[in-house]
Amino acid sequence: MFVPTGADWCPPAESTLLMPAVSVGNVGQLAIDLIISTLNMTKVGYFYTDCLVPMVGNNPYATNDDNAKELCTNAEVYTLPSKNLTVLQIRSPLIKKKSRCFRQALLSWIKKSVFAKVVLLSSSHAYQRDDQQLFGTPFRYLVTPALQPFVSDVIKELEWKEMETVSLYPVVNDEDKKMSVPGGGFTKHMFEDCSSQGIKMAVVLKFCSEGDNIPDAFSLLSHLNKWLHLVELPNENVTSQWKMPVSWRLLFGSGLPPALF
Repeated sequence: MFVPTGADWCPPAESTLLMPAVSVGNVGQLAIDLIISTLNMTKVGYFYTDCLVPMVGNNPYATNDDNAKELCTNAEVYTLPSKNLTVLQIRSPLIKKKSRCFRQALLSWIKKSVFAKVVLLSSSHAYQRDDQQLFGTPFRYLVTPALQPFVSDVIKELEWKEMETVSLYPVVNDEDKKMSVPGGGFTKHMFEDCSSQGIKMAVVLKFCSEGDNIPDAFSLLSHLNKWLHLVELPNENVTSQWKMPVSWRLLFGSGLPPALF
């Protein structure tokens, strides 16, 4: 259930919703962090749910001592009316067997808010790619039938590659195929739910491995920016326009204590 932090809030007209899947390398979540921090988005509410692992912490996007004391929770909503943009950041994993309940709550909120489109940022295990996925770009997309007519031209112009279907029984029978996003969390089921309910949704993901996934977040976001134009980049390889939040300074801990040496 969405709870506004102040007065009743509703998204701007024709607003785009960006959200991550809790997936391999947390790439989608890191990319959302960069968006919120770079665009200096305003927090307007949070999700009150028992479907996510409970979490509380300091403001991850603090800019001074005063707002550093603000608390953050496991699912919060940010907005930037000037760009008709709304962002849902998810900071903790789903509790086992509650994925469906969480997706239903999200879908209900999405319908109530009448978002123009939803974009899910995700990732998938690089080591589980099949032969056709080993070549070319590491990025893939999925688009629901409701959104397809509105984005087909721009996707064709960008030369993006759609997520391939893979064989149910490799070698034995290559005719039966299915969509698979290994390591993608609720990506596949959320996409299927949105497809069946007529919601305009796109998935943008990258194949990656666990480790230091900051470069993956930068590249995924730069890839997405070619479509949504969140910031102006001099060229597609520039990452300096994205602002890393202060919380990333301790992303891998505080380093080795000098006493060890």
